[in-house]
Amino acid sequence: MKPAILETALYVSDLEEAERFYTQVLGLDVLLKVEGRHVFFRLDGSVLLIFNPEATKQASEGELSVPPHGATGQGHACFSAPGKDLEAWKARLEKAGIAIEAEVEWPNGARSIYFRDPAGNSLEFAEPKLWDL
Repeated sequence: MKPAILETALYVSDLEEAERFYTQVLGLDVLLKVEGRHVFFRLDGSVLLIFNPEATKQASEGELSVPPHGATGQGHACFSAPGKDLEAWKARLEKAGIAIEAEVEWPNGARSIYFRDPAGNSLEFAEPKLWDL
């Protein structure tokens, strides 16, 4: 039995700005939101968690108590995108004023593009064949 990634977390200081970016630029749907603490987005088969790191230094309270956690500095997340969609993502990002930081063609022929969210997190769209998926 092998585990799969169910959720990935990134940390930002401005949740409203992050929500605008992930909904308007990337087209993600908000799954759950707690003002000042987090905003979660539904992906295909997983969830992207965006947390305020100051809020998650404290355990959540109530019925669903979660231990404190967090990170400082810039994180990274990679979104799966078929090769035929990479150019469309690149155009969409550029139209939104998001700079493409790097374009990489990997030794196995997979391609990816790198860019940043408003908090400085490194984001990537890559072909699944990057990892032979």
